[in-house]
Amino acid sequence: MSEETPKGNDQQKPRRKYYPRNRYYKKKSGNREQQNTHQNKINFSFKKISVVIPLFNEEESLNPLYIEIKKSLNLINCDYEILFIDDGSTDNSLKTIKGIQQNDNRVHFISFKKNYGKSAALQLGFKTAKGDAIITMDSDLQDDPAEIPNLLKKLDDGFDLVSGWKKQRHDPFIKKHTSKLFNYFTRLFSGIKIHDFNCGLKAYRAEAVKNINVYGELHRYVPVLANWEGFSVTEIPVKHHARRYGKTKFGISRFFKGFVDLITVVFTTRYIKRPMHLFGFLGALSFMFGVIVNVYLTYEWFRGIPLKDRPILLLGILLIIVGVQFFAVGLLGELIAHNFQNDNEYNVKEKR
Repeated sequence: MSEETPKGNDQQKPRRKYYPRNRYYKKKSGNREQQNTHQNKINFSFKKISVVIPLFNEEESLNPLYIEIKKSLNLINCDYEILFIDDGSTDNSLKTIKGIQQNDNRVHFISFKKNYGKSAALQLGFKTAKGDAIITMDSDLQDDPAEIPNLLKKLDDGFDLVSGWKKQRHDPFIKKHTSKLFNYFTRLFSGIKIHDFNCGLKAYRAEAVKNINVYGELHRYVPVLANWEGFSVTEIPVKHHARRYGKTKFGISRFFKGFVDLITVVFTTRYIKRPMHLFGFLGALSFMFGVIVNVYLTYEWFRGIPLKDRPILLLGILLIIVGVQFFAVGLLGELIAHNFQNDNEYNVKEKR
C-alpha cells in the first residue's frame, strides 16, 4: 500500500489553464501589424501619383519593373496608377502588359500602332495621367523605382520638376561621354544648372506637364521647356543600373539630332515671342563686321593698294548683305508674333 500511494501521487498532473477562443490574439495581432504598416508609410501632400512608362520592345523587363514599382509605391500612403505607353513595340511587350493588367486594376496602358518616338509617348502619357504628381521612368530597368519616394519628397518641398541625376552611369563609353557633352551645351545655352537633362527618371507636378508641349525629340529638353514656362526645376542624384535585357536604343545619329533640337528649343523658348532679339543681334553683328572689313579696304585703297585680288572684299560685301537679310527675317518674325499674340498663352500663378 505504501508503494501505491506515491505512485498515485505521480499520476496527478497539474491543472492546465484553458482560455476561451476569443482571448487568442492571432487576428488582433494581424490588425496591429496592418496598423503599424499603415503608420510606417510615407505621407506626401499628393492625392494621387501617376507613374508613366514609355516603352519600345522591352518585354523581358516589364514584369520585374512592375514588381519593383509596386514595392516602391506600397511604401507611400497615397493612391496611385501605373500607365504603360507602348510605342509600337514589335515583340510581346503589349501581351506582357495585358497580363500584368489582369491582376492589377491600377495598371493601364496605351499602345500605338507604330513607333512615334519617346516624345509622343510622353506627351500622351502626360495628357492621360490623372495624378497630381507624375513620375516618368524608362522601361529598361536602368532607372531604379526605389528612387520614387526620394523624387516625391523633393517635389513636395515646393519644386515643380525634379530630374534624376545619374551620377554614376552604367552605359557604354560613347553614350556616356556624348551625354556629358550634350548636357554641357544644354546648360550653356539654357542657363539651367542641372547635370542630366535626359534622365528618364523625373517627377513633375501635374500643372507643369499640362503646360508644356513635348513633340519631335524634345523629351530631352523637358526641364528647359518647363523652366521657360516659369516652373521651378531641380535635380537629385539617383541610382543607375546596367541594362539587363535587350539592346540600347541609342545611336550616333541621336547625338546630332539632339544638337539640332537644342537650337530648336532655345529658339522656341527664348525668342518665339521676340524673334528680332535673335535675328536682329545676328544681323547687327554680321553688318558690323562687314562694315569694318570694307572700311579697312577703303583705307588700303586710299593708300594705293589695289583691291582686285583681295578676296576679303567679297567677304565684307557678303557680311553686309547677310546682316540686312537677318534684319528682314527678324522684322517678319516680329510681325507674325504680334498678329498671333494671345493672353491665354500666359500661365497665371495666382488670381483674386
